[in-house]
Amino acid sequence: MNRYSIEQFLNETEQKNRGEGLFEMEGPHMLEVNLEGRVWTKLGSMVAYQGQIKFSREGILEHGIGRMLKKAVSGEGASLTKAEGRGRLYLADQGKRITILRLDNESIYVNGNDLLAFEEGMKWDIKLMKRITGMMAGGLFNVKISGSGMIAITSHYEPMTLRVSPGSPVITDPNATVAWSGTLQPEFQTDISLRTFIGRGSGESIQLRFEGTGFVVVQPYEEVYYQSGGSSSV
Repeated sequence: MNRYSIEQFLNETEQKNRGEGLFEMEGPHMLEVNLEGRVWTKLGSMVAYQGQIKFSREGILEHGIGRMLKKAVSGEGASLTKAEGRGRLYLADQGKRITILRLDNESIYVNGNDLLAFEEGMKWDIKLMKRITGMMAGGLFNVKISGSGMIAITSHYEPMTLRVSPGSPVITDPNATVAWSGTLQPEFQTDISLRTFIGRGSGESIQLRFEGTGFVVVQPYEEVYYQSGGSSSV
């Protein structure tokens, strides 16, 4: 085989079937969904598909008036797409690293911008962190996923997990926080000395404090969310 030939390129980059089930990785930045039914995906995350798959936006009243109002507050980015049918669906999000998690009657909170896809039948709800909205540009919105099934989350570069135990709280930068276990309810704290030192507008003066038993996932990147007329996305 000639070096740099098209044939070599195809052999190195061609999609590979691993038989891993509904979700499987095509490299660290591409998710393959072996679809036979329905999954929920982040709006705009589809990069390719094969087979008979239909895409539709989440209905405005599909999950009740309460969630509709939360979506209105959290902005357009809160929208999800239903992918229905049979085939192979490929998802990605701006080259971010993808992690697959399988929940077994468990729950997890995911930063709205870091939720890529989840299996049909799982419960989900938008959680608005109200106290932080007026304290930092964009606020912070999360999605709570509960039940049994697979979800895919994204992060900038390699994620790191910190365990939280009684007496050993974990404090994080909200813009670097990807997810946390459903057993935890973070509180906001303001570092007055840091705020005084680096300016009132600094996001680092606002922190999330996790206490109890569980885990927190962070990324080596402070993600800033921009959205016209609104806030962070889901």
